[in-house]
Amino acid sequence: MTHETYHSYLIMSIANHNKAYFIPNEPSSCYVNAAVIHPFAELLAYQLLFSIPMITCALTGTASIITFEIYVIYIDFMNNMGHCNFELVPNWLFKWIPPLKYLMYTPSFHSLHHTQFRTNYSLFMPFYDYIYNSMDKSSDILYENSLKDKEKQVDVVHLTHLTSLQSIYHIRTGFSHYASKPYTSMWLLRIMWPVSWLSMVLAWAYGSWFTMESNVMKKLRMQSWAIPRYSFHYGLKKEKEAINDLIEKAIYEAHKKGAKVVSLGLLNQAHSVNGSGELYLQKYPKFRVRLVDGTSLAAAVVINSIPQGTNQVILAGKISKVARTVASALCKKNIEVIVTNKQDYDILKPCIPKNVTDNLLLSTTATVEVWLIGDGLDDAEQSRAHKGTQFIPYSQFPPKMVRKDCCTYLTTPAMGVPKSMQNVHSCENWLPRRVMSASRIAGIVHALEGWNEDECGDTVLNMDKVWSAAIMHGFHPVTQVRCVDCKSVE
Repeated sequence: MTHETYHSYLIMSIANHNKAYFIPNEPSSCYVNAAVIHPFAELLAYQLLFSIPMITCALTGTASIITFEIYVIYIDFMNNMGHCNFELVPNWLFKWIPPLKYLMYTPSFHSLHHTQFRTNYSLFMPFYDYIYNSMDKSSDILYENSLKDKEKQVDVVHLTHLTSLQSIYHIRTGFSHYASKPYTSMWLLRIMWPVSWLSMVLAWAYGSWFTMESNVMKKLRMQSWAIPRYSFHYGLKKEKEAINDLIEKAIYEAHKKGAKVVSLGLLNQAHSVNGSGELYLQKYPKFRVRLVDGTSLAAAVVINSIPQGTNQVILAGKISKVARTVASALCKKNIEVIVTNKQDYDILKPCIPKNVTDNLLLSTTATVEVWLIGDGLDDAEQSRAHKGTQFIPYSQFPPKMVRKDCCTYLTTPAMGVPKSMQNVHSCENWLPRRVMSASRIAGIVHALEGWNEDECGDTVLNMDKVWSAAIMHGFHPVTQVRCVDCKSVE
């Protein structure tokens, strides 16, 4: 009744006059950012209604901390689900439990309330809309069509995974305010560790990928899918087979949907997991879908981030496929690449053309202002760098910022996206908004160009060709710099 009263002609006129009510139906939390989509007066009414059961329990001496926690989590979960703007409630659930249709709403059901205003008032339980005849007649049709939309074809799929426990809140179906900014750890989310651990267990038990975001660019339909595993899972030997099975299922599903390209992001392209994607090519050589790890574009981003006039760089950290590509390209440009230990030198030397091997040097005393760094770089090695050193990561994950003397750390290989790319509402991990990882962009460029070759395993595409194609399609370099001694600048 309170909800319907608010939507009366007089109240809605005042709200619309003040531009307080918004149609877009985005993810929200009723305790964090519900005001993003609801007027302040309505928010206060909700808080009062939701607090009645808790106040009643407290006054009657029947209060329980566990009951309060379950109650608050339930309300927040249902509110988030109703505003996620993505239909995720499966049809089989209502077929198995028919009465559930009247006891639990769906995202598509509540979306009609945000577009029609005078229908589907119920919060969480459609039962009351059925009783008072306020249910929108198109609710069932929209629900069925929303489920069918999930089966539509897609052109490019970027396959990523969850990172830390808190990263589950950084996706579009989590907290929209949090997802719209680069990922950082927050104390507010740390105190939610019981929910975070439960989410991890549920994600581990969930046997399939899930869609994180859908984008459109030049009639190219793109989706970002997440493997329900966290970063630490990829370091466990017992999880390796399960992770590869999940990735294979996702690639096969993308193949069935008609995808042209699947790009492998983060640890989904790790050599220790699947040989940089080579494992899947060997199993499914006849697949039409192209597999891309983005090595050529990532290497191009790193090289183009090096200041002009630089004639020496130090390369430190775990030697990856990107590191080998970067070292080879720099030596060809007559830029000396210095490594600090014999093992890395021995790994890189066979990758360097014989006519420029003199540009690969082994030294522990060199003083260079540009460091190319990867995973596994320890604090002691970073501390050897001189004040003012510029650290350029070639790794998938951002490095630990050890130096406190205003050394600068560039972001991981990434590029800004063109204005023609639509629906970029959330940030990709720690990257700024409308900036995407090189591996993700490489898949998009691959599809736009119509290239009919894979880039995984030991294969690396022509770096200059890929970089030029990315620039031609409107992707642009970013100068995002994180300075330890001062705030981030661009």
